[in-house]
Amino acid sequence: MTDPVNAQTWIQQHVQPYISQTKITCITVGNEILTGNDTRLMSYLFPAMQTIYGALSNLRLSREVYVTTAHSIGILSNSFPPSSGTFRPDLAEYMQRIVNFHSQTNSPFLINAYPFFAYKDNPGQVPLDYVLFQPNPGTMDPITNLKYDNMLYAQIDAVYSAIKAMGYTNVQVKISETGWPSRGDSNEVGATPQNARLYNSNLLSRLQQNEGTPAKPSVPVEIYVFALFNENQKPGPASERNYGLYYPDGTPVYDIGLQGFLPRMAYSASWKNVRKYLNLHKVFCPFSSAYFTSYIHELTHLMLSLLSFSRNYLS
Repeated sequence: MTDPVNAQTWIQQHVQPYISQTKITCITVGNEILTGNDTRLMSYLFPAMQTIYGALSNLRLSREVYVTTAHSIGILSNSFPPSSGTFRPDLAEYMQRIVNFHSQTNSPFLINAYPFFAYKDNPGQVPLDYVLFQPNPGTMDPITNLKYDNMLYAQIDAVYSAIKAMGYTNVQVKISETGWPSRGDSNEVGATPQNARLYNSNLLSRLQQNEGTPAKPSVPVEIYVFALFNENQKPGPASERNYGLYYPDGTPVYDIGLQGFLPRMAYSASWKNVRKYLNLHKVFCPFSSAYFTSYIHELTHLMLSLLSFSRNYLS
């Protein structure tokens, strides 16, 4: 997707025809590319973002649809205290250009953040209540004296600090993925339906309050939840197949008060209905077989719009 002609053709075929029918606001170029092992993909990432943005500009769509990419929290070399957040030195050449791009195009910096992993890897040191948004003593940033009562907000502010360390203060950070698995392998501590329900329901409650993080109190947090459906064929540990709020037939894995937002599906034809719904609510990730793998996990990144999970739909 680094060829301008191909990029514009792709936009004209897959985005432009649907602008009037649905709300397309973002094109995500790749997912967690910079924490992978493919240096070729890493070198293509920023040029691809530029090319997609150029195509949108030529078609006068750049003010309606922004271009970004989603990063793993692993791009940080330090995340605590949040005010000392920094990007990994080996990624500096990539991050400088990407952050500057966001600053120039007024597009958000996307991060995939999962407090579950921090708890799973160190349950003896990471308080469960702190990662689940439950009442807890919290932790203090010794540099700013800001108090954090949950890990996710601390991670967001660490990213803001890393961006600021590069000289930028006008780039908004959004969470492109967060969630909690309802099941896991025997060594995946904390992967239970009870914890998943608490994490997502407490997160929903926070979003309804339009609150910001301690370092950015006037900037309401914007989050995409992973995931809408369980994915029974996804490889990896058991948790990877159990992040969904719903089973594929549309029944809830656990209740966080969102019944009624998902379209009713006939169980015998659930995938047919999902495909139909996808066609009506399109979200895009450009890819080339030689460059990027398509990053659309069924309806995962439609979570906000489908379930009214953002402030716009909860007012």
